[in-house]
Amino acid sequence: MSGLLALLDDVAGIAKIAAASVDDVAGQAAKAGAKAAGAVIDDAAVTPKYVHGFEASRELPIIWRIAKGSFKNKLIYLLPVGLLLSTFAPWMISPLLMLGGAYLCFEGAEKIWHALVPHDPTHVFPEDIPGDPAHLEEQKAAGAIKTDFILSAEIMTIALAAIPPSNIWMEAATLAVVGIGITVVVYGSVALIVKADDLGLLMARQGRFRLTRNLGQGIVKAMPGVLKLLTVVGTAAMLWVGGSIVIHGLEELGFGWLGHHIHDWAEAVAHLVSPGVAASVKWLAKAVMDGIFGVALGLVLIPLASKVIAPVWQRLAAVFP
Repeated sequence: MSGLLALLDDVAGIAKIAAASVDDVAGQAAKAGAKAAGAVIDDAAVTPKYVHGFEASRELPIIWRIAKGSFKNKLIYLLPVGLLLSTFAPWMISPLLMLGGAYLCFEGAEKIWHALVPHDPTHVFPEDIPGDPAHLEEQKAAGAIKTDFILSAEIMTIALAAIPPSNIWMEAATLAVVGIGITVVVYGSVALIVKADDLGLLMARQGRFRLTRNLGQGIVKAMPGVLKLLTVVGTAAMLWVGGSIVIHGLEELGFGWLGHHIHDWAEAVAHLVSPGVAASVKWLAKAVMDGIFGVALGLVLIPLASKVIAPVWQRLAAVFP
Protein backbone atom coordinates (compact mmCIF):
# COMPACT_ATOMS: atom_id res chain seq x y z
CA MET A 1 0.00 0.00 0.00
CA SER A 2 2.82 2.37 0.88
CA GLY A 3 4.46 1.57 -2.45
CA LEU A 4 1.27 2.48 -4.31
CA LEU A 5 0.99 5.74 -2.39
CA ALA A 6 4.62 6.55 -3.20
CA LEU A 7 3.96 5.82 -6.89
CA LEU A 8 0.89 8.06 -6.88
CA ASP A 9 2.93 10.78 -5.18
CA ASP A 10 5.60 10.51 -7.88
CA VAL A 11 2.95 10.67 -10.60
CA ALA A 12 1.43 13.75 -8.97
CA GLY A 13 4.88 15.35 -8.80
CA ILE A 14 5.51 14.63 -12.49
CA ALA A 15 2.08 16.06 -13.35
CA LYS A 16 2.88 19.25 -11.43
CA ILE A 17 6.20 19.61 -13.26
CA ALA A 18 4.48 19.00 -16.61
CA ALA A 19 1.76 21.55 -15.77
CA ALA A 20 4.41 24.08 -14.74
CA SER A 21 6.26 23.45 -18.02
CA VAL A 22 3.07 23.99 -20.00
CA ASP A 23 2.44 27.22 -18.09
CA ASP A 24 6.03 28.32 -18.76
CA VAL A 25 5.69 27.57 -22.47
CA ALA A 26 2.35 29.41 -22.68
CA GLY A 27 3.68 32.40 -20.75
CA GLN A 28 6.87 32.65 -22.79
CA ALA A 29 4.92 32.20 -26.02
CA ALA A 30 2.54 35.03 -25.08
CA LYS A 31 5.44 37.38 -24.30
CA ALA A 32 7.36 36.40 -27.42
CA GLY A 33 4.25 36.79 -29.58
CA ALA A 34 3.63 40.27 -28.17
CA LYS A 35 7.18 41.28 -29.13
CA ALA A 36 6.38 40.32 -32.73
CA ALA A 37 3.23 42.47 -32.85
CA GLY A 38 4.45 44.73 -35.63
CA ALA A 39 5.21 41.90 -38.03
CA VAL A 40 1.97 40.13 -37.07
CA ILE A 41 -0.16 43.20 -37.85
CA ASP A 42 1.73 43.67 -41.10
CA ASP A 43 1.07 40.04 -42.02
CA ALA A 44 -2.65 40.48 -41.38
CA ALA A 45 -2.70 43.75 -43.33
CA VAL A 46 -0.81 42.39 -46.36
CA THR A 47 -2.59 39.07 -46.92
CA PRO A 48 -6.12 40.25 -47.95
CA LYS A 49 -4.77 41.71 -51.20
CA TYR A 50 -3.88 38.21 -52.41
CA VAL A 51 -7.54 37.15 -52.57
CA HIS A 52 -8.74 40.41 -54.16
CA GLY A 53 -10.42 39.86 -57.52
CA PHE A 54 -11.37 36.21 -57.03
CA GLU A 55 -14.86 34.77 -56.75
CA ALA A 56 -16.22 34.72 -53.22
CA SER A 57 -16.29 30.91 -53.25
CA ARG A 58 -12.51 30.79 -53.78
CA GLU A 59 -11.52 33.28 -51.05
CA LEU A 60 -11.51 30.92 -48.07
CA PRO A 61 -9.79 28.05 -49.96
CA ILE A 62 -7.03 30.45 -51.01
CA ILE A 63 -6.62 31.73 -47.45
CA TRP A 64 -6.46 28.14 -46.15
CA ARG A 65 -3.84 27.30 -48.77
CA ILE A 66 -1.73 30.27 -47.72
CA ALA A 67 -2.21 29.38 -44.05
CA LYS A 68 -0.94 25.84 -44.69
CA GLY A 69 2.10 27.33 -46.40
CA SER A 70 2.61 29.59 -43.39
CA PHE A 71 2.51 26.61 -41.00
CA LYS A 72 5.09 24.89 -43.19
CA ASN A 73 7.29 28.01 -43.27
CA LYS A 74 7.29 28.40 -39.50
CA LEU A 75 7.36 24.82 -38.24
CA ILE A 76 9.33 22.91 -40.88
CA TYR A 77 11.83 25.52 -42.11
CA LEU A 78 12.21 28.37 -39.65
CA LEU A 79 11.83 26.59 -36.29
CA PRO A 80 14.78 24.19 -36.83
CA VAL A 81 16.93 27.01 -38.20
CA GLY A 82 16.08 29.16 -35.17
CA LEU A 83 17.01 26.36 -32.76
CA LEU A 84 20.31 25.77 -34.58
CA LEU A 85 21.12 29.47 -34.36
CA SER A 86 20.20 29.60 -30.68
CA THR A 87 22.37 26.56 -29.92
CA PHE A 88 25.42 27.04 -32.13
CA ALA A 89 25.46 30.70 -33.23
CA PRO A 90 23.48 32.87 -30.77
CA TRP A 91 25.60 35.86 -31.78
CA MET A 92 23.79 35.84 -35.16
CA ILE A 93 20.35 36.44 -33.65
CA SER A 94 20.86 40.16 -33.00
CA PRO A 95 22.18 40.95 -36.53
CA LEU A 96 19.33 38.94 -38.05
CA LEU A 97 16.88 40.83 -35.87
CA MET A 98 18.36 44.12 -37.06
CA LEU A 99 18.07 42.93 -40.65
CA GLY A 100 14.41 42.06 -40.09
CA GLY A 101 13.85 45.39 -38.33
CA ALA A 102 15.42 47.23 -41.24
CA TYR A 103 13.09 45.37 -43.61
CA LEU A 104 10.08 46.44 -41.54
CA CYS A 105 11.29 50.05 -41.70
CA PHE A 106 11.73 49.78 -45.45
CA GLU A 107 8.24 48.31 -45.93
CA GLY A 108 6.62 50.98 -43.76
CA ALA A 109 8.51 53.88 -45.34
CA GLU A 110 7.77 52.58 -48.84
CA LYS A 111 4.03 52.59 -48.10
CA ILE A 112 4.25 56.18 -46.85
CA TRP A 113 6.34 57.19 -49.88
CA HIS A 114 3.84 55.70 -52.33
CA ALA A 115 0.99 57.43 -50.51
CA LEU A 116 2.67 60.86 -50.62
CA VAL A 117 4.57 60.80 -53.91
CA PRO A 118 2.61 60.28 -57.15
CA HIS A 119 3.69 57.18 -59.07
CA ASP A 120 2.63 55.52 -62.28
CA PRO A 121 -0.85 54.07 -61.65
CA THR A 122 -0.80 52.18 -64.96
CA HIS A 123 2.05 49.94 -63.87
CA VAL A 124 0.90 46.35 -63.98
CA PHE A 125 2.68 43.59 -62.15
CA PRO A 126 2.93 40.26 -63.97
CA GLU A 127 0.70 38.54 -61.43
CA ASP A 128 -2.06 41.11 -62.08
CA ILE A 129 -2.35 40.26 -65.79
CA PRO A 130 -5.66 38.53 -66.51
CA GLY A 131 -5.39 34.89 -67.49
CA ASP A 132 -6.51 31.43 -66.52
CA PRO A 133 -8.16 31.73 -63.06
CA ALA A 134 -6.56 28.51 -61.78
CA HIS A 135 -3.10 29.64 -62.91
CA LEU A 136 -3.66 33.10 -61.45
CA GLU A 137 -4.75 31.56 -58.15
CA GLU A 138 -1.59 29.43 -58.16
CA GLN A 139 0.55 32.53 -58.73
CA LYS A 140 -1.21 34.55 -56.04
CA ALA A 141 -0.95 31.78 -53.44
CA ALA A 142 2.71 31.15 -54.24
CA GLY A 143 3.46 34.89 -53.96
CA ALA A 144 1.60 35.13 -50.65
CA ILE A 145 3.51 32.16 -49.22
CA LYS A 146 6.83 33.72 -50.25
CA THR A 147 5.85 37.00 -48.59
CA ASP A 148 4.70 35.06 -45.53
CA PHE A 149 8.12 33.38 -45.34
CA ILE A 150 9.83 36.77 -44.94
CA LEU A 151 7.34 37.96 -42.33
CA SER A 152 7.41 34.59 -40.56
CA ALA A 153 11.20 34.75 -40.39
CA GLU A 154 10.92 38.12 -38.66
CA ILE A 155 8.24 36.83 -36.28
CA MET A 156 10.18 33.69 -35.34
CA THR A 157 13.46 35.57 -34.91
CA ILE A 158 11.83 38.21 -32.72
CA ALA A 159 10.12 35.48 -30.71
CA LEU A 160 13.38 33.52 -30.33
CA ALA A 161 15.18 36.60 -29.03
CA ALA A 162 12.38 37.17 -26.49
CA ILE A 163 12.57 33.65 -25.01
CA PRO A 164 14.62 33.51 -21.77
CA PRO A 165 17.64 31.16 -21.83
CA SER A 166 16.42 27.59 -21.37
CA ASN A 167 16.89 24.10 -22.79
CA ILE A 168 16.36 23.36 -26.46
CA TRP A 169 13.07 21.51 -25.86
CA MET A 170 11.54 24.46 -24.03
CA GLU A 171 12.63 26.80 -26.82
CA ALA A 172 11.27 24.42 -29.47
CA ALA A 173 7.92 24.11 -27.69
CA THR A 174 7.65 27.87 -27.20
CA LEU A 175 8.51 28.63 -30.83
CA ALA A 176 6.02 26.01 -32.00
CA VAL A 177 3.26 27.54 -29.85
CA VAL A 178 4.16 31.02 -31.13
CA GLY A 179 4.19 29.85 -34.75
CA ILE A 180 0.89 27.98 -34.53
CA GLY A 181 -0.86 30.63 -32.45
CA ILE A 182 0.20 33.56 -34.62
CA THR A 183 -0.71 31.74 -37.82
CA VAL A 184 -4.18 30.91 -36.49
CA VAL A 185 -4.71 34.50 -35.33
CA VAL A 186 -3.42 36.09 -38.53
CA TYR A 187 -5.25 33.93 -41.05
CA GLY A 188 -8.36 33.63 -38.91
CA SER A 189 -8.45 37.43 -38.82
CA VAL A 190 -7.82 37.61 -42.56
CA ALA A 191 -10.72 35.21 -43.21
CA LEU A 192 -13.04 37.34 -41.06
CA ILE A 193 -11.91 40.53 -42.80
CA VAL A 194 -12.28 39.09 -46.30
CA LYS A 195 -15.73 37.60 -45.66
CA ALA A 196 -17.10 40.49 -43.58
CA ASP A 197 -18.53 42.28 -46.61
CA ASP A 198 -20.21 39.05 -47.81
CA LEU A 199 -21.74 38.61 -44.36
CA GLY A 200 -22.89 42.23 -44.42
CA LEU A 201 -24.53 41.77 -47.83
CA LEU A 202 -26.27 38.62 -46.63
CA MET A 203 -27.59 40.40 -43.54
CA ALA A 204 -28.69 43.43 -45.57
CA ARG A 205 -30.58 41.34 -48.15
CA GLN A 206 -32.00 38.51 -46.08
CA GLY A 207 -32.19 39.86 -42.54
CA ARG A 208 -35.57 39.30 -40.93
CA PHE A 209 -35.36 42.43 -38.81
CA ARG A 210 -34.73 45.99 -39.80
CA LEU A 211 -31.93 46.22 -37.24
CA THR A 212 -30.20 43.21 -38.84
CA ARG A 213 -30.49 44.72 -42.33
CA ASN A 214 -29.20 48.10 -41.13
CA LEU A 215 -26.29 46.40 -39.38
CA GLY A 216 -25.44 44.52 -42.57
CA GLN A 217 -25.47 47.74 -44.58
CA GLY A 218 -23.26 49.33 -41.95
CA ILE A 219 -20.74 46.49 -42.19
CA VAL A 220 -20.57 46.80 -45.99
CA LYS A 221 -20.07 50.57 -45.81
CA ALA A 222 -17.52 50.31 -43.01
CA MET A 223 -15.23 47.65 -44.53
CA PRO A 224 -13.28 49.95 -46.91
CA GLY A 225 -12.51 52.22 -43.96
CA VAL A 226 -11.60 49.23 -41.77
CA LEU A 227 -9.14 48.00 -44.40
CA LYS A 228 -7.58 51.46 -44.69
CA LEU A 229 -7.33 51.72 -40.91
CA LEU A 230 -5.72 48.29 -40.74
CA THR A 231 -3.16 49.41 -43.32
CA VAL A 232 -2.37 52.57 -41.32
CA VAL A 233 -2.07 50.66 -38.04
CA GLY A 234 0.06 47.99 -39.70
CA THR A 235 2.39 50.61 -41.20
CA ALA A 236 2.76 52.42 -37.86
CA ALA A 237 3.42 49.13 -36.09
CA MET A 238 6.06 48.15 -38.64
CA LEU A 239 7.92 51.44 -38.25
CA TRP A 240 7.71 51.38 -34.45
CA VAL A 241 8.81 47.76 -34.06
CA GLY A 242 11.40 47.95 -36.83
CA GLY A 243 12.93 51.14 -35.47
CA SER A 244 13.05 49.83 -31.90
CA ILE A 245 14.68 46.56 -33.02
CA VAL A 246 17.43 48.36 -34.92
CA ILE A 247 18.06 50.82 -32.07
CA HIS A 248 18.24 48.01 -29.52
CA GLY A 249 20.58 46.07 -31.81
CA LEU A 250 22.87 49.09 -32.11
CA GLU A 251 22.99 49.28 -28.32
CA GLU A 252 24.04 45.62 -28.11
CA LEU A 253 26.78 46.29 -30.66
CA GLY A 254 28.12 49.16 -28.55
CA PHE A 255 26.44 52.07 -30.38
CA GLY A 256 24.02 53.13 -27.68
CA TRP A 257 24.07 56.89 -28.22
CA LEU A 258 20.71 57.10 -30.00
CA GLY A 259 18.95 54.64 -27.71
CA HIS A 260 20.15 56.47 -24.59
CA HIS A 261 19.04 59.83 -25.95
CA ILE A 262 15.60 58.49 -26.89
CA HIS A 263 15.25 57.10 -23.36
CA ASP A 264 16.25 60.47 -21.85
CA TRP A 265 13.92 62.42 -24.14
CA ALA A 266 11.02 60.09 -23.30
CA GLU A 267 11.76 60.60 -19.59
CA ALA A 268 11.73 64.37 -20.07
CA VAL A 269 8.35 64.22 -21.82
CA ALA A 270 6.94 62.01 -19.05
CA HIS A 271 7.96 64.61 -16.42
CA LEU A 272 5.69 67.16 -18.12
CA VAL A 273 2.51 65.26 -17.21
CA SER A 274 0.93 64.02 -14.00
CA PRO A 275 2.48 60.91 -12.37
CA GLY A 276 -0.66 58.88 -13.02
CA VAL A 277 -0.12 58.90 -16.79
CA ALA A 278 3.65 59.40 -16.85
CA ALA A 279 4.44 55.76 -17.64
CA SER A 280 1.99 55.66 -20.56
CA VAL A 281 3.25 58.98 -21.92
CA LYS A 282 6.85 57.77 -21.64
CA TRP A 283 6.03 54.60 -23.58
CA LEU A 284 4.14 56.58 -26.25
CA ALA A 285 6.95 59.13 -26.61
CA LYS A 286 9.52 56.37 -27.02
CA ALA A 287 7.33 54.53 -29.53
CA VAL A 288 6.88 57.73 -31.58
CA MET A 289 10.64 58.43 -31.60
CA ASP A 290 11.39 54.81 -32.52
CA GLY A 291 8.87 55.16 -35.34
CA ILE A 292 10.42 58.42 -36.58
CA PHE A 293 13.81 56.71 -36.69
CA GLY A 294 12.13 53.83 -38.55
CA VAL A 295 10.77 56.23 -41.18
CA ALA A 296 14.19 57.87 -41.63
CA LEU A 297 15.96 54.52 -41.97
CA GLY A 298 13.31 53.22 -44.33
CA LEU A 299 13.58 56.26 -46.60
CA VAL A 300 17.33 55.72 -46.81
CA LEU A 301 16.79 52.06 -47.71
CA ILE A 302 14.24 52.71 -50.50
CA PRO A 303 16.78 53.74 -53.18
CA LEU A 304 19.17 50.98 -52.03
CA ALA A 305 16.41 48.41 -52.42
CA SER A 306 15.18 49.69 -55.79
CA LYS A 307 18.58 50.33 -57.39
CA VAL A 308 20.67 47.48 -55.96
CA ILE A 309 18.74 44.75 -54.16
CA ALA A 310 15.75 44.48 -56.55
CA PRO A 311 17.86 44.00 -59.74
CA VAL A 312 20.02 41.39 -58.00
CA TRP A 313 16.92 39.61 -56.70
CA GLN A 314 15.36 39.58 -60.18
CA ARG A 315 18.48 38.04 -61.66
CA LEU A 316 18.57 35.37 -58.98
CA ALA A 317 14.87 34.66 -59.55
CA ALA A 318 15.56 34.22 -63.27
CA VAL A 319 18.40 31.79 -62.54
CA PHE A 320 16.54 29.91 -59.80
CA PRO A 321 12.84 30.16 -60.74
